[in-house]
Formats: sequence, structure tokens, C-alpha cells
Amino acid sequence: MDEGKNILLKFKKRWQVFLWLKIFIYAFGIAIFFGFIFSNLILAVPVFLFTILIGSLVLKPWGLSLAFISWFADSKIRDLEYSSGLLLQEENLSGLAKLQQQKIANRLSLNQAELKPEVNILKPTLISIILIIIGVVVFQFGILDLDSTNDNQSSDQETISFVPVDPLVGKTVPPSLTDQKLTLTYPSYTNIPSRTTSVMEIKALKGSTVSWELGFDSKLSSVSMESMGTSYSMKLKGDKYSRGNSLNVSGFYNFKFTDTSGNEYASKLYSIEVFEDRSPEIEIKTIPKFLTFEMEDDKRFSFNTVITDDFGIGAAYIIATVSKGSGESVKFREEKLLFKESVKRGEKYLEFSKSIDLDQFKMEAGDELYFYVEALDLKQPISGKARSETYFAVIKDTTNNQFEVEGTMGEDLMPDYFRSQRQLIIDTEKLISERKKISKTQFNTTSNELGFDQKALRLKYGQFMGDEADSGLDLHNQDTDDAQVEDKDPLAEYTHDHDGENDHNLVDKKESAKLDETSKNPLSKFTHDHDNAEESTLFTDSLKSKLRQALDLMWDAELQLRMYAPEKSLPYQYKILQLLQDIKNSARIYVHRIGFDPPPIKNEVRLTGKIDEVGNFEKLENLGDSENDVFIKKAIARLEGIIGQSSKITESDKLIFEKAGNELVLIAIENPGMYLKTLQELKTLTQNIKLSIKDLLKIQNGLIKALRKVKPKPTKVEKYSSELDSLLLKEMETNE
Repeated sequence: MDEGKNILLKFKKRWQVFLWLKIFIYAFGIAIFFGFIFSNLILAVPVFLFTILIGSLVLKPWGLSLAFISWFADSKIRDLEYSSGLLLQEENLSGLAKLQQQKIANRLSLNQAELKPEVNILKPTLISIILIIIGVVVFQFGILDLDSTNDNQSSDQETISFVPVDPLVGKTVPPSLTDQKLTLTYPSYTNIPSRTTSVMEIKALKGSTVSWELGFDSKLSSVSMESMGTSYSMKLKGDKYSRGNSLNVSGFYNFKFTDTSGNEYASKLYSIEVFEDRSPEIEIKTIPKFLTFEMEDDKRFSFNTVITDDFGIGAAYIIATVSKGSGESVKFREEKLLFKESVKRGEKYLEFSKSIDLDQFKMEAGDELYFYVEALDLKQPISGKARSETYFAVIKDTTNNQFEVEGTMGEDLMPDYFRSQRQLIIDTEKLISERKKISKTQFNTTSNELGFDQKALRLKYGQFMGDEADSGLDLHNQDTDDAQVEDKDPLAEYTHDHDGENDHNLVDKKESAKLDETSKNPLSKFTHDHDNAEESTLFTDSLKSKLRQALDLMWDAELQLRMYAPEKSLPYQYKILQLLQDIKNSARIYVHRIGFDPPPIKNEVRLTGKIDEVGNFEKLENLGDSENDVFIKKAIARLEGIIGQSSKITESDKLIFEKAGNELVLIAIENPGMYLKTLQELKTLTQNIKLSIKDLLKIQNGLIKALRKVKPKPTKVEKYSSELDSLLLKEMETNE
């Protein structure tokens, strides 16, 4: 009995050892990984201890109990008969239980080899080995040079080299540079710390400040910095020369100093690349740009908005405009809405949600809501602003304007039978509901009259499609001559006259005439025939197809009404109403209302009549196109002369090269890396430095590549041609 319990205790300790080993392997791999990544093995010690603490809290080796071990043994060894728990009990056992206890102890002793802790050591071992290999590779090849960020110091080393401006002083030993430092400070709203480096190439945000410090091993007469043709002196503070500046535009600069003997030395050019703070980017998700609601619908909708910015978001809100009314009586009301979530200033990525209920805006049928999202960043002094596209939410209006007679109008000239499609639907539904209350004759008569009204509406809309207006319905002259009515054959409408000139007999003639016309005019397929009813329309192709579909449905609706089946006509009428409403809404456009904010009025000078401070404004502007790259072209021509004649560079040549360099700077700002070397070599021509023919050719080729393309100017070329020249050309063409 005691032997069986000891077996369980030993197995429990072995399981705990495996758990601690698993934690140790994980901690060792992670610690070595961070030690190599940060190139600091001392850092691996706290990482190792911290990982062991976290692993022990997760796996809890000390929490392994004998009850769990007993349950595990019962599940693995069937001969124990799920009775290993008896080994843990020592008192209050019956005789039968003691016999069973002794039996289980013997079986556990025989099968204890089957007990193995369920702890996977292979997986943490493989993960730790992979982490160690990654850390060694990163450390060996310097993929992540994280140590260079310590104390904001750059590990890149670049020494400024100076060359004498006058080649005659080449034998003298120039002062040596002992220290060079460039400190770049971004605007405070970016939360980017200052960076100190010895690299003189600058790429920074607009508005950043930069300062230079240069130290020399001997005393100098003066030190200056040249930028874009202007020289700025550097102040001596202690034993170093320094200067600070704010970066607003891209360009180039170099350093220049004069020693105590009056010799001048200049460095090469370094580029300054300034980039703008981009405005926030807004993306609205989960809703279409155009939302429509019926009056009885739930007029609520939700959407999500994602806003990103490169240096942090300052504010975000929704501008909503409600449009009520139509025509000249339209009214606008603008409101500013906030998102459900608050804006965390300085975050570069924010996601918002908003639910809008049109009923809260007290919108009615036909009203429209236009809204867009606007966001501001943290840029100073003026924040960058961005806005999304405009989204629409419209409550459908299926009602039409009714004709009303004013008190001064003596007669209502509008026909009584002309109704809107909405009115036809209302009257048709009313007729269906009154079927059991009225006689069959009255029902059929009313249904036939509604069919006549549907026909009138079809003819009215048919005019927009270029259909013939005279289609059996006279909207103006309703009085007819009774004699003419009697002369007509009452059965003519319902007979098929093959001998007459009806539509059926003219089909072949029309088709043949159409074919003849097409054969006569080969361009008929590519022209727009306004005399054709199908082409004579005021609508675009999409609206035309919708209106044609509505007219076809009007035929079906009229047919069912004429056959005294108004319930079968209703589905067609609903489709007609939907198409007509879509045509109406598709013609709507939204123009954002832009207000004018006048300057504030000064009450102390208002209505005084004093115009002393008011002056005339004059502006002179040359509208002619000025020639580009004038001095670059002169420099190319002069270099050609120097190379061909092996002549010396004169003072006038230096002036041309200097002005050509100023023009090249403006071109090189757009592509700093492309023309920097040419600009540096061109600068040497103004410093009395002798260059070989090969170097001059290289400068000339660089200037030719920098030339901008000339815009074409189409002009009429006048040529003199006599009759003798014409005869000569004609004779030469004949004899070829």
C-alpha cells in the first residue's frame, strides 16, 4: 500500500520536473534571442527571469495534485479498475476495500512503466533553437541595428572633406576637422525625439529645425555655410562653429572656411530634402453612397469610418446638411455630429462608428440628407484638413403636385382626365375595395375609365420619347362633329381591312423604305437622327431605357383595366411608379454650399468716408513664354568652345557657370540624387580648379541631360515658292 502511494508521488515529481524544464527551455531561447537582437547579453538575464516568472504562472507546476495523478493513472492503466484513489486513503476502510487497495498497489507496481508525463519537450526545444538562430543571424549581419538609436546618436560616420578654392595653395596643409555634428529637431506635435548624426544629408519634415556644429584643430578666420547662392556665417561658440536654421524648402548647401593665411577651402554639396505633412486619409465603410428610404421604413443606418494620419489625428467629426423643399423654396440646415467614440489626439489610426436616425432631423417625404466626414491633424500653426466623399440619404417622395385654380383665374383649363400614376394606383385600390359595394356595370365602367386615364398618362410621357402626340387622344379639342362620327364605320376599329392602307399593310413598305434609306446613306448607322422617334429624346441612354420600359408597362396596365381586372393591373402600376421615381431622382445633383465670410467691420471707421489708406492696385504681368534654361544652354555652348579650342576659363565664363548652377539647382530640387554630382563639378569650374577634358565632357553631358523639354508652339511657316520651283518639282516627280 505504501509502495503504491510512493509510486504516485514519484510520478508527480517527475511530471513537475518536466514542466520546469519546459519553462526553462522557453526562457533560455527567448533570453538569447533578445540578447543577440539588442547586442547586449546582460539584457538576457532579466528577460530570462521574467520569462520563467510568466511561464510558471501559466503552467503552475506546484499546482499538480495527487488526485490528478491518480485520475491520470486510472485513465492510462486499465488494470487499476479506476481504484487508484484507494492508495491515498489510510483510515476508515473496510476489509474488502483494504484487499482492493493491496491488489491495486501490486498492479501499479507491475505497470508503472506505462506512466509517462504528458509534457511535450520537443516543441519548446525547436522553438528555442529557431529563436537562437534568428538572433545570431540578425546580430551577425546587422539587419536590425537597434543599438544605434541609443542616446539619439547615429552610428553612420561621414567626415566632411575640404578642398582649396585656389589650386595654387594645394601644397599647404589645411586645418583638420575634429568634430562635426548635425542635430535635427522635428516639430513638437510629431512627438519625434531629436536626432544627432554626423551625416550631412538631410531629409526632414517641413518646419523642422536643424543645427550644425563644426570643430577644427586650429584657429580660423571665418567659417560660413553656402545655400542656394547665399552665404551665411557660422558663429563661434567656445571652440566650435555653429548655425541653426528652419527647413521650409528643399535645396543644397556646402561649408566654406578661411584660415588665418587667407586661404579658402570648400566642401562638397549636400542635399536638403523637405517633405510635407500629409493630410489625414478617410475611408467610410459598410454603406453605399446613396441610401433611399420609404416613408414607412425604419430610417436608421450605421457606418464605420477609418482615419489615418502620418503624425497623429487631432479631431474628427461629421458635417450633415438637411435639404427641405424644392425649387426656389429649398432650405438647408447644417449640423455638426460627433462619433460614438471619442477622438484620441495623437493616434495615427482610429476607427469610429456612427448611427444616424433620419427621424431625429425631422425629415419628411422628399427631404434629403448630405453628410461627409472631416478630420484634422496636429499640424501647427494651421492644421491639415481632409474630408471624405459626400454620402446621400433620401426619403422617397411619391406624391405629385396638384393643380389649383387661383381666385383671379376664371376657368380651369387643365383637362379633368389627366392624372398622375400615384393617383391611378389610389383610385385602382379604391375600386378593388368597393367591388362588393357597387354594381358590376358601375365597376366595369370605372375600370374602363381608369384604363382611359392610364392611356392619357402614357401618351403624355410618350412625348418625351419623341412618340407621336396624335394617338387617338385629343387633349385640347374634345368637341367633335356628330356628323363626322356618324359617317365613320362603327366597326372599323374592330375589323381587319386588307384593302385599306392600315398599319398592317404598310409594314413591308416601311421596312423596305428603311432598308433603301440605309443602303443609300452608308453613314446612317453612325449618325444621330433627330427625326426618328427612337432617337428624338431629352434623356440619356439609361433614362431612355427606363422610360421606354415604363411606357411598355403602361400598355399592360391599361389592358388589364380595359378587361375589368384592376387587381392584375396593380403590379404593373407599382413598377411604373418605381421607374418614374427613379428617373426623377437620377436627375438630382448635390452641390456643396460654400459660404462667404467677409472681414470684420471696424466700427470706429465705419461711415466716416475716410479713404486715406485706400490705394490703387497695379499689376504688370508678362504673358509671353520665357525661355527656359538660358544659362545652362550658354554653359553647354561655352564648354564646347573650351573643349574644342583648349582655351582657359575667363571671369565671364565663371559668371555663366555660376548662373547655370543656379538654374540647375531649381531642376535638381525635384530629383536631388540625379544632378548633385553635376552641380558639384560645375561649382569647381568657378573656383579656378583645373579639370581634364574628360571631366569637362562629363559636366557637359550632365547639363544636356538636365535640359527641360521645350513645349511645342505650333506656328504657320511661310515659304516662298515661285512658278519655276513648282514646275521643277513636278518634273522631278514625273521622272522618278
